[in-house]
Amino acid sequence: MNKIMKPLNSSAEPVSEVHHLPVQIYYEDTDHSGVVYHANFLKYFERAREHVIGTDRLANLWNEQGIGFVVYKADLTYFEGVPFGDTLDIRSTYQIESKYRVIWNHEAWRPGGKKPAVTCILHLVCTDAEKKIHPIPENHLQQD
Repeated sequence: MNKIMKPLNSSAEPVSEVHHLPVQIYYEDTDHSGVVYHANFLKYFERAREHVIGTDRLANLWNEQGIGFVVYKADLTYFEGVPFGDTLDIRSTYQIESKYRVIWNHEAWRPGGKKPAVTCILHLVCTDAEKKIHPIPENHLQQD
């Protein structure tokens, strides 16, 4: 599954390899119907991005350079509920769309699923400490 995917458009850089993050679903993650509360998927996808980039790298970027990322746009589609007890496979790829924006594609897969339970296309922009748009630092998404 780890492969380079086709670019979203011909002017953008290639899409990253597929990154996997297992997420255990606990009772506290669910709503009154016994499935994951819809907003929690944003937390799982955020966790996956942090896992790909690295907590230390993100902290250093902010603490040393005053640079961070903010969500510009999020588009989630819910295909199937995810019950308490499942372990999701969060599959993530990213693409640097411009010198200021990164697009993340996330999919939440249930065990044995034929399609993702939830998908998300999320746009992040790079900003400085004054919340002004800032070019994405080189190598911020490269794995060590």
